[in-house]
Amino acid sequence: MIIRNTIGVYLVLGWLLVGIGGCASGNYLLINSLSDFLRYTPDKKPLISAHRGGGGYPGYPENCIESFGYLARQMPVVIECDIAATRDSVLIMMHDDTYDRTTNGTGSVQEQPWAYGQRLYLEDNRGSLTRYHIPTLDEVLVWGAGKVIYTLDVKRSVPFARVVEAVQKAGAQNYAAIITYNATQAELVHRLDRNLMISVNIRNKADYERLHEAGIPDNRMVAFVGTREPSADLYEFLHQKKIRTILGTLGNLDQMAQARSDDTYRKFVENGADILSTDRPLEAGRALGLVK
Repeated sequence: MIIRNTIGVYLVLGWLLVGIGGCASGNYLLINSLSDFLRYTPDKKPLISAHRGGGGYPGYPENCIESFGYLARQMPVVIECDIAATRDSVLIMMHDDTYDRTTNGTGSVQEQPWAYGQRLYLEDNRGSLTRYHIPTLDEVLVWGAGKVIYTLDVKRSVPFARVVEAVQKAGAQNYAAIITYNATQAELVHRLDRNLMISVNIRNKADYERLHEAGIPDNRMVAFVGTREPSADLYEFLHQKKIRTILGTLGNLDQMAQARSDDTYRKFVENGADILSTDRPLEAGRALGLVK
């Protein structure tokens, strides 16, 4: 395997101090109870979820603490991020199966030891090399306390039990939810820790019933409703159960907003979405009046 040896533009970040108590300090989120915070009530403001933790802005790679901080200093933000495992079982933040697209390295993440990954530098989504390194899950969880909410996307090579254990070790239950894709996964996560919030796929009422039959309480669910707007009936059904909804605008809906107007994001919220999972978090945040 090779490591490309050119370093691109370096970016120097200034960090903000975090206050104590309440729901926010500056633009950071300070959560006392994630279950209460994610419980639907009609008076709650919408939220932006940054898909892969950002990556759409020059100099800020996806799944990177520096990118999380760049967004969190500008608005309250949910960070959706991806967990992979190295050959020696270190949990790191990486979306792809290989290092090729997002770093100056090559080859399979799962087939390389962490010692290799530690030497790499991250690239932004335009292919420009930065001075930033791949963070571990443990580092991300420590950094996020009092700053953001995480939704953790667990890749196929990673056991849910390892991620739950890391969340417990960091005491991150009040700011980290686990993403699942079916009732079987959700039931496993709930069995591992009944206090965790779980992002569940609910595209219709039958999906909800499967989760209900698997024993997932309503107050442990935040519902991903897909990457197309669902019916008004589904939004109403979930809101009646006090379940907040996530609409994935990443992809076609982001492109629609970019082509038409960023005010489109407000329409998604008016139609029933509570959280927008987007590759354009700052643009969506500005449209919703969340960016300071």
